[in-house]
Amino acid sequence: MKKENKKIDNLFQKLEHQWDIAELEKDHSERFLNKLNTKKQSKKYFFPLAIAASIAILLGIFVFYTSEVKSKEFQFASKETRQTDSIFSVIIQKELNKIKEKKSPENKKIITDALKQMKVLDKDYDKILQELKTNGESKQIIYAMISNLQTRISFLQTVLQHIEENEQSKQIHDEKTI
Repeated sequence: MKKENKKIDNLFQKLEHQWDIAELEKDHSERFLNKLNTKKQSKKYFFPLAIAASIAILLGIFVFYTSEVKSKEFQFASKETRQTDSIFSVIIQKELNKIKEKKSPENKKIITDALKQMKVLDKDYDKILQELKTNGESKQIIYAMISNLQTRISFLQTVLQHIEENEQSKQIHDEKTI
């Protein structure tokens, strides 16, 4: 222990005249606090500004991407064809959402089969659109497009009706059993 104390004493003796013993000016702490406060304020403005810039960039990318996708989708078709497609697409999407809302263990098989059939109809529709793109609009292609859209809607409505009938028959069966 004495050896350690001697080592520490020797260290202090070596550094004896190297200590910084100058006194600070009277307003030193006040200047330090002022500098500290100004640095905090600049950081407070930087963080919200960085968030706003990030959001602006993300919105710009989103707007650019969605407008690019939409413009590629139906550039080749007439205004009436695009309107027809968008109207039918909205109806089809609503019917699909209704079916998905009805999903239950009892209806799982029906819904799965219906979604598989919808994929087949979607592929047929994509073929029709490709034909429309390559050969231009003709009565036959437009008729095939509208026919496919109508078939998809009526198919979805039939599936919905079948699901509702199953639910009603289950309720009636449950009510008769006492």
